[in-house]
Amino acid sequence: MYTKTYRSATIRGKLRVCRLLQNNASTKSLIPSTTSFTLSNLKMMAAAHHALYIKPNIGSLGVGVHKLMPMNDGYELLYTKNKKQISKFLHSLTDVYNDLKPAAPSHLIIQRAISLDQVDNRPYDIRAMVQRKPGGLWTFTGFLIKVGAKGKIVTNYHQGGEIWTMRKLLQRKGYENAKGTELISRLTQHSLTVARVLSKHKAGMFEMGIDFALDRNMHLFILEVNSNHPQFRPLKWIDRRAYNRIMRFARSYGRKDD
Repeated sequence: MYTKTYRSATIRGKLRVCRLLQNNASTKSLIPSTTSFTLSNLKMMAAAHHALYIKPNIGSLGVGVHKLMPMNDGYELLYTKNKKQISKFLHSLTDVYNDLKPAAPSHLIIQRAISLDQVDNRPYDIRAMVQRKPGGLWTFTGFLIKVGAKGKIVTNYHQGGEIWTMRKLLQRKGYENAKGTELISRLTQHSLTVARVLSKHKAGMFEMGIDFALDRNMHLFILEVNSNHPQFRPLKWIDRRAYNRIMRFARSYGRKDD
């Protein structure tokens, strides 16, 4: 796990972040059903939702993420290892629980799987960077689009995905100017709201990377919020203007790396 060498407070744990956002009226509808990893919760979530993600409560880069889907006579558990996706068949939810239990149940969470919107037949999600200078207001500073490899359960660049600009995404989706502008406005406003909500619970926060997802019905969700060390380095090569803006804010609170 990355250890910060600059000052910007972190809210640790995906489950805690989800609960804070679920408890706020302005962000509640953005959070997919999420709970801790226990056998009873696994059975409850599997009965309520077609597919689930089981992932580390604290983690990044798509490492340790599993997708669970029902089959006629059991369950398929998908995960990625060394950038290769692996499929495992298990007969029951108890078998699923026992298979993942060695990873330490208290370190895992269960989340409803969102049927992600696609571009070029590939799933994608949208990272919105929000930052503020010490004593300043939260400011939206840039987008980073993560487009997953075909058939992969995660969109992360480190698991075979690609990084696009927002402009490229809107062009590939064939969005008219008005539709693209409306989407950017929605994402910007929601990202600032999330930053304000979470920073009320933790003093000294200066940066967040908020991962948004659109489902097939174009409903907007938040998959997770990274406040430990949100990455934006790929923007250096594809959107230098956004990268420079993010770095100006980052340097104000002591972050020199990207």
